[in-house]
Amino acid sequence: MGGDLEVPRLLAAYQQGIFPWSVDPISWWSPDPRGILELEDFHLSRRTAQKLRQSHFTLTFNQDFCGVIQACATPAPGREQTWIEPELMEAYIHLHQAGHAHSVECWLKGELVGGVYGVAMGAFFAGESMFSRVNDASKIALAHLVGHLRSRQYLLFDLQMVTAHTRRLGAREIPRSQYLQRLRQALAQHRTFL
Repeated sequence: MGGDLEVPRLLAAYQQGIFPWSVDPISWWSPDPRGILELEDFHLSRRTAQKLRQSHFTLTFNQDFCGVIQACATPAPGREQTWIEPELMEAYIHLHQAGHAHSVECWLKGELVGGVYGVAMGAFFAGESMFSRVNDASKIALAHLVGHLRSRQYLLFDLQMVTAHTRRLGAREIPRSQYLQRLRQALAQHRTFL
């Protein structure tokens, strides 16, 4: 509990396997077990994969980080509350401006309809949140991100906690001790997100 949400503290926290969850008071979390997505285990349903191949969507990186995080913070059906309070949103925008937080945007006819954002350091990516305004847009954004991380040879995709939704996409849990060992290995590698 406590501290601040400045860029140096956030980076130090992620490097130790800790992430912020609330702002009043500021709380820090390191769950055990930890949710991860093995990049090679990611899978889409046949219908969603077909939709991705039909390429009705345009996918971009870092074109509208603020739009993605704001959409993730907006209540939606099935997600009436959000953990992304204004102070957290501002903190991640500062991380983005410092080059450590990134977004994937999914566009349909020029409108932002889905996306995902997270934090990248070394060969480590921490997925923070995603949103969808049309069916499957968040899954398609996530698939684009996973493909990108594979091509950049990232070693660890942290999901923090596994949900029923992410489990269907291939997420699983590992013990925190194993997560921290893999985190150290990933942080020791040099990668660039873009």
